[in-house]
Formats: sequence, structure tokens, C-alpha cells
Amino acid sequence: MNYRQLGRSGLKVSEFSYGSWVTFSFQLGVDEAAAMMKTAFDHGVNFFDNAEVYANGESEIIMGQALKKLGLSRDIFIVSSKVFWGGERPTQQGLSHKHIIDACHGALERLQVDYLDLYFCHRPDPETPIEETVRAMHTLIMQGKVCYWGTSEWSVGQIEEAYTIAREMGLTPPTMEQPEYNMFNRVKLEQEYLPLFEKEQLGTTIWSPLCSGLLTGKYMDGEPQGTRTSLKNYKFIKDQFESDEFIQRHEQVRQLHSLAQEAGLPLVNMALGWCLKNPNVSSVILGASRPEQLKQNLKTEEYMSTIDDSLMARIETILDNRP
Repeated sequence: MNYRQLGRSGLKVSEFSYGSWVTFSFQLGVDEAAAMMKTAFDHGVNFFDNAEVYANGESEIIMGQALKKLGLSRDIFIVSSKVFWGGERPTQQGLSHKHIIDACHGALERLQVDYLDLYFCHRPDPETPIEETVRAMHTLIMQGKVCYWGTSEWSVGQIEEAYTIAREMGLTPPTMEQPEYNMFNRVKLEQEYLPLFEKEQLGTTIWSPLCSGLLTGKYMDGEPQGTRTSLKNYKFIKDQFESDEFIQRHEQVRQLHSLAQEAGLPLVNMALGWCLKNPNVSSVILGASRPEQLKQNLKTEEYMSTIDDSLMARIETILDNRP
């Protein structure tokens, strides 16, 4: 496993990390989650991603119990949470100072840790001044409850405003952003965020690197059993895959699969390696639900020399979507 600097910070995160969205609670209990996290950790993964909204908090409870079960020393792993959707009542949502503080305390309790390494604003909140959000995050950092804070799916303008406010008021600026990034969703990271990478050295922990499993190739011939598209809570993924927009993508996946076979590596590793080739990616979050899936994902490190400039150029010819 290789490790990359998280933006301008001194924190080194593993190129691949492991996230609990969809899997914990819906597919995995404590014992299965602990086994998956141990597999990831044994392969060099040091960052585990979570959020208050995942399974309505149950995901964090499971991860916290799994961490205790594994008995990992707190100084050798990184854990995150995200704040925005905490409940149905007005004070349980958004990025107000109150909800950010309450949500952090809740995450600490569920994860059974004394502090969060990374704390993300899960989405921008148009009803809360960004200054208020920056102040709340700075407060948590000064209290030692959070090490670094960041954003998820914020616009360039919103992130730049957070930086400006932090500098003018002597507060802690964001360190990282968590955008979706894969072969089919690349504009934000490859084009829109470029000024932030150049000026601020913003770090990124990307999600959905396999486009919800589309880039594994397992959906080329219909819907296999046991996938996340069959989960009741995630029917929207199945609906998306069956939309007119995805007809072209399914054909491109077939072409990418053929190219991967010709190059001598699995499509899943080519797709993950493609993400890692972007120097502005700090860590690629994996969401495998079975040990064999996770091990295959992590084998990508062995194929990076195969994913050379020539192969990247042929991939671009198929995708034809460079920003």
C-alpha cells in the first residue's frame, strides 16, 4: 500500500480506504464488518469512512464495535464521520453550529472514539451562513474532538468562501473535499476543482470509484443476485442503471472490459487504477461487501505499472468525456 499526503496537511492516508455506506447494517453485521476491516487493515488500509446518516447511525455503531473487536491502537487508524442528515427534527439537520456540535458528540459515542480524524460537511447548507459552519468546525478542532475538517460535494465557490472566512477570522480552513469520482463522473474533480488544487492544495477522498458497481462489469448481462441494486433502500441505483442515460455507459463498460482483458488485468482494477492515476486524489474509498471483492480491489496496486500512458490513452478513446 502506498500513502498520500491529505492535501496541505501532514496526515498520510492510504491510497485505498474502506467505507461503510450501503454495506454496514444493510449487508454486514458487526462480525462481518470486523472481518472486512481487518482484511483492509492487513493490506495497509488506514482510513475508515463513515457518516451520521448511514443506516441512521447504525453504521457508525457497527464500525465502533468492530474497531473495539479488532483492538486496534487508536494511533494507527483514521476514522471519519460526516454531518448533515442526523434526524427528522429541525435541529437534527443541516450545518448549524448546534447540529455540527451535537452530531460530532453522537458520532464519537457511536464510534467509541475520543476524537474524529476527519469530519466532513456532507452537503452544503443554503440555510446556514458558511461563517457559522467554519466557526463550529474550528471550535471542535480547538477542543481536540476533530483533527481535520472538510466538505463533500460543495461547489468551488462555497469552498473558496470557507477558505476566505477562515483566513480573515483566524479560523481553521477545510483540508479536504469528498466528491464522487469515476470514469463517468469526472468534471468536478478534473475541471472545477483545479483552482483549489493549485492554490489551496485541497485533498480529496473520493467515493463511488466504480460508479456503484457499474465499472466492475458485473451488470453487463443483467442484474446478478446479492448486489446493492437489490436492496430496498437503494432502489434508486437500480433505476439509474436502467435509465436511458446509462444505455451508452453499459456499452462503454463492455468496451472497457475487452480492453482490460487485452491489457491483462481485471476491469475493476483498471477502473480503480484509473482513479489513482489522478495526482489530486488522496484516497479512493472502497465499498466492497465481501472479502474476495475487497482483496481483488486492493490488488490494484499490483497493476499500476500496467496502467501506463498508452493504456490511459486507449481508455480515453472509449470514454470520450474528458472535461
